[in-house]
Amino acid sequence: MAIALALSGVAPRALQLVGIFWAIYGFIVGLTSGILEPVIDGFFPLLGNAGLVRVGGGYSAIESLVARGEVAAAAEAYRERARHPASRVEAIIRRAALLGGPLAQPETALVELQGLRRSALAPPDDLRVGVALVDLYDRRLGDPGRAMAELRRLIDRHPGDRSVRRLRHALAELKAEHLESQ
Repeated sequence: MAIALALSGVAPRALQLVGIFWAIYGFIVGLTSGILEPVIDGFFPLLGNAGLVRVGGGYSAIESLVARGEVAAAAEAYRERARHPASRVEAIIRRAALLGGPLAQPETALVELQGLRRSALAPPDDLRVGVALVDLYDRRLGDPGRAMAELRRLIDRHPGDRSVRRLRHALAELKAEHLESQ
C-alpha cells in the first residue's frame, strides 16, 4: 500500500480525509436503508389510511355469519358488539331483527328492545328503536294494538321530526287493516 501511495503522489492526509468521508457516507446510507426506510414503509399504510378506515369496522363480519346460515353465532356477535356504548343501539336493533326473524324468538327481541328504550336515547335512536318495536309487534307477535300504541308514542314524543308524516301514515294503515280484520 505504501508503494501505491508513493507512486500516486497523494498525501497520506488526503487519504485519511477520503476515508472519513467514505465512513460518513456509509453510515448515512446504512441508517437510511436499514432503519429509516423500514420505519417509513411501516408508517405509510397507517398514515395513508388515516380517516378512511373506521376503527372497529362495520358489521360485515357479522352479516357474513348470517349469509352463511350461522344466525345464532351472529346474534351472539351482535350481543358482544352491544357492550360497546357507541354501537349499542345499532347492535341491539340488528340482534332483535335476527331474534324476531330467523331465530323465532320474538319475545326475547321484545325484552331487549324494551330494555333499550328505557335507557336514555337520542331522538333518532328512540325513533329507530320504536320503529323496530312496531315491526316486532305487528309482524312477529301479531299484536297490532301495541304496534299502534307505539306509533302514537313516537308521534307524540317527536312531533317536529321529519319522519312523523310517515309514522302517521303507517298508523292510519294499521288502523285500517285492524278495522278490516274485525
